[in-house]
Amino acid sequence: MRDCTIKSKCFTLVFLLKICVGWEKEVNKKNKKRIRVLSWGLFIVYLMCMVYFLFFSEQLGRGNSREYRYNLTVFAEIKRYIRYWKKIGDFNVLLNLFGNVVCFMPFGFVLPILSNRQRSVLKVTFLTMLCSIAVEITQLVTMTGSCDVDDVILNTAGGFLGYIMFAIGMCVIHIRDKKRKGR
Repeated sequence: MRDCTIKSKCFTLVFLLKICVGWEKEVNKKNKKRIRVLSWGLFIVYLMCMVYFLFFSEQLGRGNSREYRYNLTVFAEIKRYIRYWKKIGDFNVLLNLFGNVVCFMPFGFVLPILSNRQRSVLKVTFLTMLCSIAVEITQLVTMTGSCDVDDVILNTAGGFLGYIMFAIGMCVIHIRDKKRKGR
């Protein structure tokens, strides 16, 4: 019984990945267009949420300040968060380190779905880095939050991991299709 549930969940996941990517051969052109429009809509909502949390969320310390806050020393903040984990608190450490990674994972996952030209891991990682640099420079110029080179590193890692999740999903779909054709 449990094996059947796992197989049905895997099948559902594979089917959803196929639909999201638009590679399902049985899906007609009209449905592919709908899926692409839906993907764009969800991506825009994601970007709006990201802008809110990165620039306007007062709970995350995004209020305007009267001074520039920045860190240009690579790994300085990451080391500080790890070194002073107990003083800073679990929540704040996880929010900063993993939050920056998780925030950009959808970017790395969805970008290759939306554009066939962005299917390369190098392109997705580079575009994630550029987006992150733009965010950090905007935070510096507007004195909102802090401009941190470590955030660029963590955000870029998140985009890379998002792409890896996309690639794994595509491998699962490819393997499943090969097995289906072999029957």
